Amino acid sequence: MDKFFEANKTLWDAKTPHHLKSDFYDLDAFKKGKNVLREIELDALGNVEGKSLLHLQCHFGQDTLCWSRMGAKCTGVDFSTEAVKTAKALNSELGLDAHFVEANVLEIKEHLEGQFDIVYTSYGVIGWLPDLTTWAENICHFLKPGGTFFIAEFHPFLYTLDWDKLTLAYDYFNQGKPDHEVTDGTYADREADLKYDEYFWPHSFQEILTGLLDVGLELESFREFPWSPYPCFPNVESVGENRWQFKGLSKQIPYVFSLKMKKRE
Repeated sequence: MDKFFEANKTLWDAKTPHHLKSDFYDLDAFKKGKNVLREIELDALGNVEGKSLLHLQCHFGQDTLCWSRMGAKCTGVDFSTEAVKTAKALNSELGLDAHFVEANVLEIKEHLEGQFDIVYTSYGVIGWLPDLTTWAENICHFLKPGGTFFIAEFHPFLYTLDWDKLTLAYDYFNQGKPDHEVTDGTYADREADLKYDEYFWPHSFQEILTGLLDVGLELESFREFPWSPYPCFPNVESVGENRWQFKGLSKQIPYVFSLKMKKRE
């Protein structure tokens, strides 16, 4: 797996500078105080003041720092050197007290200690992981008894589609080997001067949910949403504030799901 992770790390190191300049992330507005978190996670987690929060696959830390602004004691983890370096710089610039760790989330036990009230992850994260068993074990390991795990993620069905043609293109079930593509640009700036290899894995709902239940987490809520909270896919149109759907698609499909789970006390 090392070659896949190294290729993807190179990819995210290269993406980060382009994301910082993009309208998608709107860094200037964020620095001025804009909360970039979406209604799905805000409604699910509510008041986080005084709670410890571990954010897995945090990219360059915008979400993490928003939770910090809301009063949580935050730790963000990401495997991208450039992303973590940027997150640390933003934390210092904004005078916040978040902590950032450079690590693969499947190896996080080697880099982090303690337990948290909340473990959080969101949007475009688990497709980069071949093994959700270790992922789920690590989530449970870092959760306090009675603590909350929350994930908002793009729907497994959505990942079976060719987003340009809106036709079936990828497996729904994990076959063990990653899909490989050579891709131009980035979801935050499709004109960015980037060409890169990426490796990603599909994960069915059975794989996601069973893995989390098997390590002792209890399901509190499961939701599906017929829109994306971000315009990160091609050929989408706005259907409401922070809601996008594919243009010309007459059928309602799931774009996002969320799980809120509790660790047994």
